[in-house]
Amino acid sequence: MSTRFSKYSDVLQYMFEHLPMYQRVGAPAYKKNLDNTIKLLERTGNPHLRLKTIHIAGTNGKGSTSHIIAGGLQAQGYTTGLYTSPHYKDFRERIKINGKYITRQYIKYFINTYYNDLEEIKPSFFEMTVVLAFLWFEKNNVDFVVVETGLGGRLDSTNVITPLMSVITNISYDHQNMLGDTLPEIAFEKAGIIKPEIPVLIGEKQIEVDHVFVEKSKKENARLYYAEDLVFVSENIDKSYTITAEGKIWMDHFQIDIGGPFQKKNLITAMAALWLLKKTLSIDNDKLLVFFKNFCTSTGFMGRWQILSNHPLILADSAHNEGGIKYVINFLNSQPQKNLHFVLGFVKDKDISHILRLFPKQAKYYFVKANIPRGLPAGELAAMALEIGLKGKPYSSVKKGFAIARKQLSSNDILFIGGSIFVVAEVL
Repeated sequence: MSTRFSKYSDVLQYMFEHLPMYQRVGAPAYKKNLDNTIKLLERTGNPHLRLKTIHIAGTNGKGSTSHIIAGGLQAQGYTTGLYTSPHYKDFRERIKINGKYITRQYIKYFINTYYNDLEEIKPSFFEMTVVLAFLWFEKNNVDFVVVETGLGGRLDSTNVITPLMSVITNISYDHQNMLGDTLPEIAFEKAGIIKPEIPVLIGEKQIEVDHVFVEKSKKENARLYYAEDLVFVSENIDKSYTITAEGKIWMDHFQIDIGGPFQKKNLITAMAALWLLKKTLSIDNDKLLVFFKNFCTSTGFMGRWQILSNHPLILADSAHNEGGIKYVINFLNSQPQKNLHFVLGFVKDKDISHILRLFPKQAKYYFVKANIPRGLPAGELAAMALEIGLKGKPYSSVKKGFAIARKQLSSNDILFIGGSIFVVAEVL
């Protein structure tokens, strides 16, 4: 192994600046084939072939669903790998085993060992990260790995695995410039993770796209399940849940320490996946009940409906497309409060005109730009928002917008921070 990089900080700089990163530069980093991933996997000994995986795609809720499924397996004592993207604060968030991040030492080892291969193959940042993750999971002899797709599914770098199960959470408009302009076109890309004779679970029945999944499942002879046909989740007065599976109570007084208007939907999908896995794996109900009370700490879950303060209520969430934002706005509009405040920032390569129209006109806005090249300048965002009646000022940074917003709050007000995962990352 060459020691081209002796410091971890130099390794990070190489990865972020030298390998095209979608989160930073957008579409140019998206490779419309699996060639680079396959080549790099071959150079590293094809670690993915020796992993038992569960594959998760969909527009919204992938990260939460992936964490809950991984948590359910971890609760049983299985050594469970989890691959998600993007990260909030630390690159290592993407690659976890039982909630613990990949080590800096191994990342350094990987880049130094395969530097010449990286220079020759020239993978994107995401392609490299997928291979790094699979190697780390293999090295640690994990029992299972939950793998979240990045963009789409069919051409996503993670789509080299043959999983135990494929899960598709839902379909909404997002990344149309790469995945298609209609919901069926987007669904076709997500359905690319459906494999021959591997069961597939759909998180949400949607009339516009169901035929896509039915046709693909038939073609692949894959058994198709819908989460809502398997699992029903009802909320109790004490905020716990009763989970019914195939008509019988599975778990009562189930508690999970995450909130948000969409988490019940994600919980149904993830629990349906665990119910299907329970048919072939040992899954103990009592272990699930104990584990999920401290779910966030045990799995490293963050950035989704994260409460930063209660009085006033300050919330951060990474919903960033029409489907996710609708849930956020409906919830906020249903809350009794004096005033609503939003610290908002978006990326510039996304059509946000439909998204902006969802926001309430009576709220106060603080427009910001995340500290990434793809960030939409705050002044441009403020001008676009004003055209549809959203009033507020642009600020030179997320931190400045957030600081000024906090000073304006009364104890009954609500402040929401979002629009982009990169805005959320800067306030966590």
